[in-house]
Amino acid sequence: MNNLRLSVAMCTYNGAKYLKAQLDSIAAQTRLPDELVVCDDGSEDGSRQIIKSFAQSAPFPVRLEINETNLGSTKNFEKAIGLCQREIIALADQDDLWKPHKLERLCRSLEENPTAGYVFSDAELVDSRGMPTGQGLWGSLRMESALMREFRATNQVAFLLRRTVVTGATMAFRGSLKNALLPISSHLVHDYWISSIASSIGAYGIPLSEKLIQYRQHGDQQIGAGGRSILEKVRSARQARPTLYTSTVQGFQDMRERLLWAAFEGRTGSSRHIGLVEEKIKHCSHRAEAHSAHGTAKVSKVISEVVTGGYRRYSDSWRSVVRDLCF
Repeated sequence: MNNLRLSVAMCTYNGAKYLKAQLDSIAAQTRLPDELVVCDDGSEDGSRQIIKSFAQSAPFPVRLEINETNLGSTKNFEKAIGLCQREIIALADQDDLWKPHKLERLCRSLEENPTAGYVFSDAELVDSRGMPTGQGLWGSLRMESALMREFRATNQVAFLLRRTVVTGATMAFRGSLKNALLPISSHLVHDYWISSIASSIGAYGIPLSEKLIQYRQHGDQQIGAGGRSILEKVRSARQARPTLYTSTVQGFQDMRERLLWAAFEGRTGSSRHIGLVEEKIKHCSHRAEAHSAHGTAKVSKVISEVVTGGYRRYSDSWRSVVRDLCF
């Protein structure tokens, strides 16, 4: 074992309701972090006081940074990651509960696989009171069997360009990747950016089927798991506008630029994945056009993308087709 040192990067924003329980679960780890970096995004509910109180008795150094202006989740994580100083960086949300062996298991996986860039696990879904729902995260997203069967080093980029599979709260990655990962595009979620860039430059990811956290589902969280009702899905689809796809296109354009830079720097694997990202950009652009169109023009644009195989390679197949046709 290399006994790599470990940082935990946590972001908080008005999370006082669940924050102490999360901090206590980090302090109860069988493998304690060497530092906890917390970036607070302007909380007004006592979150900072909870962190300061925890720091006084924590069995590891705690650094609290308070943002002068609200950065939002992605840029706040970017800041927290940038402040971490250790060889492995684990990400933490403010409202989950970690199983006691989470950090030990993630670190061991990276220590035993020196060519891997990151590792992530499944999670147990719990409700707002911390009670199990009987579901796992991967199962709720219909990706459990596909992940373990298809998420191989040679296929990861294509897999990730088709769907989001890595949840930041279950993730740890090598600190040596920071130069390639930062800054994070403001148009993509931080965990998706980290996993996609890392896999694209040859720092492949390792999926662990163990449920290493209790992933809390509640009304105030920014991003939750699947399992939404049909009505909720319809409402979400109706809220989608061409601007959403335009922003997504910009995010993948940012990814392409980062991979071009990585290729120039000699990062293994980045060159051969640029073409896949460019195809993803084209697909998202076509979906934006379909959302802007009406009637037969919409149908024509969607069918054209079906024929080229874009929905199969770069979206959630027929589900995305139905979404673009109906909303």
